[in-house]
Amino acid sequence: MTTLEPGLYIVATPIGNLGDITLRAIETLKSVAAVACEDTRVTGKLLHHLGVKQKLVRFDDHADAAAHERLLGMAAVEAVALVSDAGMPLISDPGYRLVRLARERGVAVTVVPGACAAVSAVALSGLPSDRFLFAGFLPPKDKARRDVLAELAGVPASLVFYETAPRLGDALAAIGDVLAGREVAVARELTKLHEECRTGTAEALAAHYAAHPPRGEIVVVVAPPGETVASAEDADALLRAELAHAKPSQAAAAVARATGLDRKMLYARALELK
Repeated sequence: MTTLEPGLYIVATPIGNLGDITLRAIETLKSVAAVACEDTRVTGKLLHHLGVKQKLVRFDDHADAAAHERLLGMAAVEAVALVSDAGMPLISDPGYRLVRLARERGVAVTVVPGACAAVSAVALSGLPSDRFLFAGFLPPKDKARRDVLAELAGVPASLVFYETAPRLGDALAAIGDVLAGREVAVARELTKLHEECRTGTAEALAAHYAAHPPRGEIVVVVAPPGETVASAEDADALLRAELAHAKPSQAAAAVARATGLDRKMLYARALELK
């Protein structure tokens, strides 16, 4: 067993297949004095599978200042691991305040990287990966969800979201309206036996998953502006869809964001279609 220096060790855990765990992560989990985790039952099952007996300390979204102080006090004198239920800690999971405080107080922080659902989905999607923006979970309420999508519509990068199975249909409907015409990928069951990555329009994907309700955690990747629609016929179809609930100027702006086509040209065409 490796002797570790005192500090906080950010350790990635599997996102699906238990084989996702790295050799370094296993050795680190064996060698620390304690493991801080979101759910002791989830992490306990993983450690049992790995044959590791370890002290577990609960540290989740509801951790208060006392919990932060307790872990920082431990990490100042011994090695403490921080894990999430699955994947890379701090990526849409609790922990960044703890890491920030540790760095401010001179407590050593070390990362033990590994599986990450967001990065895995980008690689699997076939959508542009030279630049992407991870935006976590979309809001559950429709207006807030659409507001976030509208805010991100002009970002010249693929957009990556986490989503739950029950909310996937609503999320795809909003993406289809606000980011009309863009190619979308839905990745689920990542690294598991039934791993799936399905691509198409948001409308087509929404129809598929309405007929085949998904299970498990989901990553949605949306292509950057201008990646999918270029033809006049496609632009007209998108304008007609937007004009059903928006003014010509708003419709033109939405389609311009989605396609990269000239907004003035689209506005003129929207007036004709109206």
